[in-house]
Amino acid sequence: MERTTGRYIESTLSGEAYRAFIPAPLPPDPPIQLSPELLNLLEKANRALGRLDGVADVLPDADLFLYQYVRKEAVLSSQIEGTQSSLSDLLLFEMDEAPGALLDDVREVSNYVRALNHGLERMREGFPLSLRLLREIHAVLLDQGRGAQKQPGEFRRTQVWLGGNTPGKATFVPPPPDHLMACLDSFERFLHDDPIPMPVLLKAALAHVQFETIHPFLDGNGRLGRLLITLLLLNEKVLNAPLLYLSLYFKTRRSEYYDRLQQVRLRGDWEGWLGFFLQGIFETAQQAVTTARELLRVFEADRERIRGLGRIAGSCLQVHELLMRRPIRNIADTATELGINRTTISNCFQALQTTGITREITGKKRNRLFVYDEYLKRLSEGTDPLP
Repeated sequence: MERTTGRYIESTLSGEAYRAFIPAPLPPDPPIQLSPELLNLLEKANRALGRLDGVADVLPDADLFLYQYVRKEAVLSSQIEGTQSSLSDLLLFEMDEAPGALLDDVREVSNYVRALNHGLERMREGFPLSLRLLREIHAVLLDQGRGAQKQPGEFRRTQVWLGGNTPGKATFVPPPPDHLMACLDSFERFLHDDPIPMPVLLKAALAHVQFETIHPFLDGNGRLGRLLITLLLLNEKVLNAPLLYLSLYFKTRRSEYYDRLQQVRLRGDWEGWLGFFLQGIFETAQQAVTTARELLRVFEADRERIRGLGRIAGSCLQVHELLMRRPIRNIADTATELGINRTTISNCFQALQTTGITREITGKKRNRLFVYDEYLKRLSEGTDPLP
């Protein structure tokens, strides 16, 4: 169905005329037409989310998975915006080992982790999902690095545009600054179920597009808009833990992702976007369940191998426990955390390397770093930087 989703206004910048888009408040009018296919997809996506939430309840250590999932999402969402850092780069950065050439990229990814954690903590404290919270999260997201000069935590006061060197040649021009707060006020009311409540997955799908269309900040809108999906699912109690992230789905279908957003603005094709979005929820939730189960099997198989190492097995199992929490480690920090002497820890890493569980990645004799090979490979699937 084609519908009008907003209006254009004429404006000028540096003498050049352009048309900026003012989105209509949500929900869409006329209402979304939920075809049998969309209703079936909505049901499948909800069931997949239920299974994912159930897996989180039976994990022996859900925080272990959350720690890594959050970091994988940070890498993927940032890569959509053009960063070149990998999951390994981020983990090394958190150990003060990041290569200098990628420092700005990795810092942006690290900011994403901090921003998500800030939002989750504030929501646990009972703070509502609101414009104020989004500004707080944005302030953390752009706290350091390239975004630090782009008004962190503040709604933009100048015109922005997407694609093209000038707004007159742009692919899309969001609302001018003097229309921004009216759009955002309506958006916040929608988040709070005003004028009407609607199914959570539909609400998350619509809210993501509307946020990207309003484009309220100078920078970081894409990353924050994707974070908003997870925050909404948690806020509405569809998930009890932040285990679902759509950035890998969006990254592998990047052209379609951007085209679906644009088709909503141009033709009001909310139904096309919903089909794409709900398929992403379904596939991503299934993948998360599969990954969690596979990793549990890897961990248990590796523990069995370690138990066969003889006298050193007890210490090696403790090292393995730490590797599950952070899959890149050095001897000094591991010895300190476990309260075991460095010689024993060095012998443990050597034994784990001999069994094929870990791999040394520096090639040095001193200050060596060991990676939990199979674990990091599975976590890193899909995180190669875009060309």
